[in-house]
This record gives sequence, C-alpha cells and structure tokens, in this order.
Amino acid sequence: MKKIGLIIITLLAGLGANAQEDAVSKYFSSYLDDENFTKVSVTSRMFSLFTDIETGDENEEEFLEAISKLKGLKVISGDSITGGMAKYRSALSTVKGKGYEELMSVRDGNDNFEFMIKEKDKIITELLMIAGADDSFHVMTLYGEIDLKKITSLASKMKIDALDHLRKLDGHKEDGN
Repeated sequence: MKKIGLIIITLLAGLGANAQEDAVSKYFSSYLDDENFTKVSVTSRMFSLFTDIETGDENEEEFLEAISKLKGLKVISGDSITGGMAKYRSALSTVKGKGYEELMSVRDGNDNFEFMIKEKDKIITELLMIAGADDSFHVMTLYGEIDLKKITSLASKMKIDALDHLRKLDGHKEDGN
C-alpha cells in the first residue's frame, strides 16, 4: 500500500512540474501566429551540436561549457506594438504562482524588466525574462542547467542587450566592463 501511495505522489509531482512548464509554453504559443512578433526557438539538439566543436580559445571553451547543459531557449519579441505594458502585466500574472522566484526587476525609464528563476535541488533550471514598455514586449526563457555567472558573462560578450541587466547581479560596473 505504501508503494502505491509513493507511486501516486511521484506521478502527481511530475504532473505538477509539467503543468508549470506548460504555463510558459502556452503563453509562447499564443503569439506564434502574430506577425508583429519575432519568434525564436532553439532546441537542445542545436545546443548539443555546438558542444562537439573543439576549440583552443578560452572564451569559446567557456561558451561551450555553459551551453552544454542547456535544454532550450525561446524568445518572443515585439517592437512597435500596441499594448506592450498590458502584455507585460499579463505575462507576469501568467507565471506568478507557477514556481518562479523573482530574481531581479528593473525599471529603466519606460522599460520594465523582470527576471525570474526556477530552481530544483539548488540548481537553476530556468531563467525567465519578461520585458515591456508602452510599445514593446519581450519574453525569453532559457532552460536546462543554468550557471548564471557564465550566462551573464556570455550575454555580455555576445552583446545580448536584453540580458545586460543581469550583469548587476554579478557586481559588474555599468560602464560595460
């Protein structure tokens, strides 16, 4: 009887985890057919292709090590759209209570950024960024096993502006170094 109870609890916990992932996936799918948004989806297969590359460059090795544990990346990005702030607020309410922990929020003029993470056993399994302004809206989710310091360093080296605010977590200066 205890074994059956344990199996049921394990299955329910697995379903709960899938439901949390589905909340973000469903949100992304709602914009798939909207031509005002750029959509990017990178699968674990794409990341794994990069890990087979041999390099002698320390920066490239750091890049390969950081992406070797990633499972995917999804981005929805819309500039020059109407209702960007409403979409931002809606996205935040969609993920609230879904196992995300706020990491950092930034308001820079009219631009709003919210960075959240999901953790399992003290390992970051997802980094979620939601950004919005009156005329823009962006959502990015990076999932897998994530080392924030390496991702922050990579974002800086690769000039990924949306993740630039993460540098504040690692004590970097605002001058771009």
